[in-house]
Amino acid sequence: MIDVKIKDSDIRTAVGEGMDSFVQVFIDAINKAINGNLTLEAMEQLNADQITLLAWNYLHQEVMDGGYVQLIYNGYGAFIFKNPFAVAMRNWGLRDLYTHIRHAKKYYEKYHERIEAVVSDDDFMALYEQMPEFDEFDDEFVVNEEHWTEMIAAYIDDHIENLATIE
Repeated sequence: MIDVKIKDSDIRTAVGEGMDSFVQVFIDAINKAINGNLTLEAMEQLNADQITLLAWNYLHQEVMDGGYVQLIYNGYGAFIFKNPFAVAMRNWGLRDLYTHIRHAKKYYEKYHERIEAVVSDDDFMALYEQMPEFDEFDDEFVVNEEHWTEMIAAYIDDHIENLATIE
Protein backbone atom coordinates (compact mmCIF):
# COMPACT_ATOMS: atom_id res chain seq x y z
CA MET A 1 0.00 0.00 0.00
CA ILE A 2 1.09 3.52 -0.75
CA ASP A 3 1.41 5.65 2.36
CA VAL A 4 -0.50 8.86 1.74
CA LYS A 5 0.84 11.54 4.07
CA ILE A 6 -0.55 14.93 5.00
CA LYS A 7 0.95 17.45 7.37
CA ASP A 8 -1.29 18.35 10.27
CA SER A 9 -0.59 22.02 9.55
CA ASP A 10 -1.91 21.57 5.97
CA ILE A 11 -5.14 20.11 7.32
CA ARG A 12 -5.52 22.95 9.81
CA THR A 13 -4.97 25.53 7.07
CA ALA A 14 -7.48 23.77 4.81
CA VAL A 15 -10.07 23.62 7.58
CA GLY A 16 -9.70 27.37 8.00
CA GLU A 17 -10.35 27.86 4.29
CA GLY A 18 -13.51 25.73 4.23
CA MET A 19 -14.81 22.32 3.30
CA ASP A 20 -13.69 22.49 -0.34
CA SER A 21 -10.10 23.05 0.76
CA PHE A 22 -10.38 20.35 3.40
CA VAL A 23 -11.51 17.78 0.81
CA GLN A 24 -8.92 18.99 -1.70
CA VAL A 25 -5.98 18.55 0.69
CA PHE A 26 -6.77 14.82 0.83
CA ILE A 27 -7.28 14.57 -2.94
CA ASP A 28 -3.98 16.35 -3.52
CA ALA A 29 -2.14 14.06 -1.11
CA ILE A 30 -3.51 10.93 -2.77
CA ASN A 31 -2.64 12.28 -6.22
CA LYS A 32 0.86 13.15 -5.02
CA ALA A 33 1.32 9.63 -3.67
CA ILE A 34 0.49 8.16 -7.10
CA ASN A 35 2.32 10.86 -9.06
CA GLY A 36 -0.98 12.16 -10.41
CA ASN A 37 -1.52 9.04 -12.49
CA LEU A 38 -4.35 6.68 -11.53
CA THR A 39 -3.17 3.53 -13.26
CA LEU A 40 -4.23 -0.01 -12.45
CA GLU A 41 -0.95 -0.43 -10.60
CA ALA A 42 -1.63 2.72 -8.55
CA MET A 43 -5.18 1.59 -7.80
CA GLU A 44 -3.82 -1.67 -6.43
CA GLN A 45 -1.77 0.39 -3.98
CA LEU A 46 -4.73 2.49 -2.77
CA ASN A 47 -7.60 1.46 -0.55
CA ALA A 48 -11.28 1.70 -1.49
CA ASP A 49 -11.81 5.04 0.29
CA GLN A 50 -8.84 6.63 -1.47
CA ILE A 51 -10.03 5.44 -4.88
CA THR A 52 -13.56 6.60 -4.10
CA LEU A 53 -12.31 10.05 -3.17
CA LEU A 54 -10.39 10.30 -6.45
CA ALA A 55 -13.52 9.19 -8.32
CA TRP A 56 -15.49 11.93 -6.54
CA ASN A 57 -12.83 14.41 -7.61
CA TYR A 58 -13.08 13.38 -11.27
CA LEU A 59 -16.87 13.47 -11.16
CA HIS A 60 -16.91 16.82 -9.40
CA GLN A 61 -14.34 18.51 -11.63
CA GLU A 62 -15.75 17.26 -14.92
CA VAL A 63 -19.43 17.82 -14.19
CA MET A 64 -18.89 21.26 -12.68
CA ASP A 65 -16.75 22.25 -15.67
CA GLY A 66 -18.67 20.75 -18.58
CA GLY A 67 -21.31 18.33 -17.38
CA TYR A 68 -21.72 14.62 -17.85
CA VAL A 69 -21.04 14.83 -21.57
CA GLN A 70 -17.57 16.21 -20.78
CA LEU A 71 -17.03 13.59 -18.07
CA ILE A 72 -17.71 10.81 -20.56
CA TYR A 73 -15.83 12.48 -23.42
CA ASN A 74 -12.74 12.88 -21.23
CA GLY A 75 -12.73 9.15 -20.47
CA TYR A 76 -14.11 9.07 -16.92
CA GLY A 77 -17.52 7.60 -17.71
CA ALA A 78 -16.54 3.98 -17.22
CA PHE A 79 -14.70 4.83 -13.99
CA ILE A 80 -17.85 6.40 -12.56
CA PHE A 81 -20.59 4.26 -14.08
CA LYS A 82 -19.03 0.80 -14.52
CA ASN A 83 -17.38 0.61 -11.10
CA PRO A 84 -19.04 0.50 -7.67
CA PHE A 85 -18.60 4.25 -7.18
CA ALA A 86 -22.33 4.90 -6.72
CA VAL A 87 -22.52 2.13 -4.12
CA ALA A 88 -19.50 3.62 -2.34
CA MET A 89 -21.29 6.99 -2.22
CA ARG A 90 -24.31 5.29 -0.70
CA ASN A 91 -22.04 3.61 1.84
CA TRP A 92 -20.53 7.02 2.65
CA GLY A 93 -24.05 8.26 3.44
CA LEU A 94 -24.73 10.07 0.17
CA ARG A 95 -27.90 8.20 -0.81
CA ASP A 96 -29.17 10.99 -3.04
CA LEU A 97 -25.89 11.05 -4.99
CA TYR A 98 -26.13 7.27 -5.32
CA THR A 99 -29.62 7.65 -6.82
CA HIS A 100 -28.47 10.51 -9.05
CA ILE A 101 -25.61 8.44 -10.50
CA ARG A 102 -27.79 5.36 -10.97
CA HIS A 103 -30.32 7.41 -12.95
CA ALA A 104 -27.63 9.12 -15.05
CA LYS A 105 -26.11 5.73 -15.82
CA LYS A 106 -28.92 4.82 -18.22
CA TYR A 107 -27.94 7.76 -20.44
CA TYR A 108 -24.27 6.87 -20.11
CA GLU A 109 -25.13 3.39 -21.37
CA LYS A 110 -27.23 4.83 -24.19
CA TYR A 111 -24.76 7.45 -25.42
CA HIS A 112 -21.23 6.67 -24.24
CA GLU A 113 -20.06 5.09 -27.49
CA ARG A 114 -21.16 8.14 -29.50
CA ILE A 115 -19.59 10.55 -27.02
CA GLU A 116 -16.32 8.63 -26.77
CA ALA A 117 -16.01 8.44 -30.58
CA VAL A 118 -16.09 12.22 -31.13
CA VAL A 119 -12.79 13.73 -32.27
CA SER A 120 -13.43 17.36 -33.18
CA ASP A 121 -14.30 20.28 -30.90
CA ASP A 122 -17.30 21.20 -33.06
CA ASP A 123 -18.68 17.66 -32.87
CA PHE A 124 -18.08 17.63 -29.13
CA MET A 125 -20.02 20.87 -28.65
CA ALA A 126 -22.86 19.50 -30.78
CA LEU A 127 -23.27 16.62 -28.34
CA TYR A 128 -24.88 18.92 -25.79
CA GLU A 129 -27.75 19.63 -28.18
CA GLN A 130 -27.98 16.03 -29.35
CA MET A 131 -28.17 14.65 -25.81
CA PRO A 132 -30.31 17.02 -23.76
CA GLU A 133 -31.11 14.24 -21.29
CA PHE A 134 -27.86 15.06 -19.50
CA ASP A 135 -28.98 18.66 -18.84
CA GLU A 136 -31.23 17.59 -15.99
CA PHE A 137 -28.40 15.64 -14.35
CA ASP A 138 -25.91 18.48 -14.85
CA ASP A 139 -28.33 20.91 -13.21
CA GLU A 140 -29.10 18.54 -10.35
CA PHE A 141 -25.40 18.04 -9.69
CA VAL A 142 -24.74 21.78 -9.57
CA VAL A 143 -27.69 22.36 -7.23
CA ASN A 144 -26.53 19.63 -4.84
CA GLU A 145 -22.76 20.05 -5.19
CA GLU A 146 -22.26 22.06 -2.00
CA HIS A 147 -24.31 19.64 0.09
CA TRP A 148 -22.53 16.61 -1.39
CA THR A 149 -19.12 18.20 -0.84
CA GLU A 150 -20.11 18.87 2.77
CA MET A 151 -21.04 15.22 3.21
CA ILE A 152 -17.77 14.09 1.59
CA ALA A 153 -15.88 16.35 4.01
CA ALA A 154 -17.79 14.88 6.96
CA TYR A 155 -16.98 11.35 5.80
CA ILE A 156 -13.29 12.24 5.47
CA ASP A 157 -13.29 13.79 8.93
CA ASP A 158 -14.82 10.65 10.42
CA HIS A 159 -12.47 8.30 8.50
CA ILE A 160 -9.20 10.21 8.21
CA GLU A 161 -7.19 7.11 9.05
CA ASN A 162 -8.59 5.39 5.93
CA LEU A 163 -7.40 8.20 3.69
CA ALA A 164 -4.03 9.40 4.97
CA THR A 165 -1.41 9.35 7.66
CA ILE A 166 -1.27 12.67 9.45
CA GLU A 167 2.23 13.91 10.26
